[in-house]
Amino acid sequence: MTQTGKVKQPHRESSLLIIGAGTFGTSLAVHASKACAGGSHITIIDRWSPDASVHDKNAAAVDINRIIRTDYASPLYSRLAHEAIHFWSWGMEYQGHFHKAGWVVFDGPEHDDSFRKHVQQTAEERGSNAVDLIDVKEFINKHEILSGLSKERTGDCYRNPKAGWVKAANATKAYLRIAESRGVRRVTGEVEELLMRDDGIGLKGVRLHDGTTLEADRVVVAAGAWTSSLLSPLEDRLNIAHKDRIERQVTAVGRLSAYYKLSEGEVMEMMEAKLPIIVLGRELDIIPPFFHIPYLKVNDLKTEFTNTVTTGSRQQITAPDIRHQKQVPLELVRRSEKIIKSNLPDWAQSRTPEHWRICYDAVTPTEDWVLSQHPDGRLKNMFVAVGGSFHSYKFLPVAGKYLLNVLNGKSNGEEMDQAWKWKDETELRQKSAKEFGQSPQRLNRLDLQDMKRKTRL
Repeated sequence: MTQTGKVKQPHRESSLLIIGAGTFGTSLAVHASKACAGGSHITIIDRWSPDASVHDKNAAAVDINRIIRTDYASPLYSRLAHEAIHFWSWGMEYQGHFHKAGWVVFDGPEHDDSFRKHVQQTAEERGSNAVDLIDVKEFINKHEILSGLSKERTGDCYRNPKAGWVKAANATKAYLRIAESRGVRRVTGEVEELLMRDDGIGLKGVRLHDGTTLEADRVVVAAGAWTSSLLSPLEDRLNIAHKDRIERQVTAVGRLSAYYKLSEGEVMEMMEAKLPIIVLGRELDIIPPFFHIPYLKVNDLKTEFTNTVTTGSRQQITAPDIRHQKQVPLELVRRSEKIIKSNLPDWAQSRTPEHWRICYDAVTPTEDWVLSQHPDGRLKNMFVAVGGSFHSYKFLPVAGKYLLNVLNGKSNGEEMDQAWKWKDETELRQKSAKEFGQSPQRLNRLDLQDMKRKTRL
């Protein structure tokens, strides 16, 4: 009891609604629930059920596999990746999800060694040596998939045996179960509208397509490539200027992956040869098969595209196409096939992928995250967590820790605060890249709408 004789009321955690159960949303749900006595004040919503088939989900945090590595030219993301890989390797939550296959990175046809040298510099600054140069000819001869290549085509290469891959859909589902076990409520549904409070200051919550309303004291939008399409109607209602809209911070971008179905013998042959993850310049990365995953997955890093749509207010935004992720336009398939066959000249010539898949992610000009309170004073209780930029799934175990600091008004340190802030026009023009160093293909992305118009002509 207090000195006045009144019973002291227990502290009530402010309610939290997380939109999106991908990398940032799931990680936040876990860390926020661990920071309190439980997670009963937290609700996380996603359009896809965690038990739905991976083939029906086209988000970046769900697929048969995702690469986990610590090699970055950026010291910041290298540190974060080392923090994350400890959990992937040893954390009880991830036992059985991480497969340490190692990876080998080639400079590529232009013999651009800048990524390799920056990775080496970053590693040396950490007191380690992640860059182990290996014999190109010997490596090519060992792995049939690389038959027909030569050092003149690939450039030099290095190996890091600590890298690997995880079955992303299963790992994300397992991590979300931790949050649910701590009381976090998981809702399957699609957000139709963001609702403002009656006084016009702050979000009240959301309305789903089925009419369900969810309310909370704070709202985090972690919707990945769907972020702009989700926020655009609200930005219209509030008459937010174009330069202050989320579309200025992120672009919804698509990439293609080819899935080659392998025989049992081919799977065993690649496993016995200890085929690692292979990165061929900035053009392809190849993820090896496994017992229960009889696919060789080839990610096209070069063919990037957008889907530009015009809203009712005549604003142009980028958003994932409404078609199923396996319905890939023929023009994109042609372009990607050309890249794959030029990099796998013998192996891919007589093979056809069992299927293609479009993966969408939200990409920022600097490939940094955006972990920020919305700058508009009318949206002071809304936070944005976006900008995976095709390299952020590996941070699932740790991203939520830093996002929680942002929600609580705590600094993550000057370097992180600057990297993840809502950027102004000058900062947005300072383009850079984090995935594999500089990425010139981002200057000339294709657009699905342009391809549709050309097809009709």
